[in-house]
Amino acid sequence: MAHIIDGKAISQQIKDELKEEAARLKEAGKTACLAVIQVGKDPASSVYVNNKKKACAYIGIESLSYELEETVSEEELLSLIRDLNGNPAVNGILVQLPLPAHIDEFKVIQTISPEKDVDGFHEKNVGALNTGGKGFVSCTPAGIIQLLKRSGISTAGKHCVVIGRSNIVGKPAAALMLRENATVTICHSRTQNLKEMTRQADILIVAMGRPKAIDADYVKDGAVVIDVGIHRMENGKLCGDVDYASVEPKASYITPVPGGVGPMTIAMLMENCMSAIR
Repeated sequence: MAHIIDGKAISQQIKDELKEEAARLKEAGKTACLAVIQVGKDPASSVYVNNKKKACAYIGIESLSYELEETVSEEELLSLIRDLNGNPAVNGILVQLPLPAHIDEFKVIQTISPEKDVDGFHEKNVGALNTGGKGFVSCTPAGIIQLLKRSGISTAGKHCVVIGRSNIVGKPAAALMLRENATVTICHSRTQNLKEMTRQADILIVAMGRPKAIDADYVKDGAVVIDVGIHRMENGKLCGDVDYASVEPKASYITPVPGGVGPMTIAMLMENCMSAIR
């Protein structure tokens, strides 16, 4: 039976550490400020934005909220970002994704100053991650590393298989695991013999976007399984990309859904915000 990696507890630990740091920095006259821009009223986006505001309030990070109509023009959004880039009181800028179809997400992300890109999506920060330079790391992959480290799971010399090659999770997760001295294989929708690949994994990171796609047949005995997926089933319950009931007895460590990787994303966003003023 696997050890359950408690993302809620670990994220709370990180937020408590950041809260103490924020208090110390405030005494020294330094305060962090995060500007969050939401376009439209997508319900899931509204939940995420609200959770980010709550985390800021808990830690002691100031937050500015910009709620724009779905019909806002691309140039109006870019103009707001440029204004925030030039505002010395703002340390971090976050544009909640997805954006409406008439707005170019890539252009929006690249307009954010790399020094304020706390999501870690700007090309400069992505490049820094892949060349060993300093920069913000995207929050979900950074959260995965903290889950492993704070659970006492060694990565050096281990074979890590990542299923998924997105710019937000798969690719940066692979780069971070390389930085932690793992041997990394990336699998994706065109990978042949997927089961053969994943059965070799000491650490299996699943970010493929398909509910319960990975069952026990894909997992080596004693593997560490990190499930990044989140889906709402017809009965209203949440599940991940991993068939938890099938895989949990076979794994040594596993993240649940909900309560695994999810809470870590906001904790690492807060970490990036604090990093911006250190």
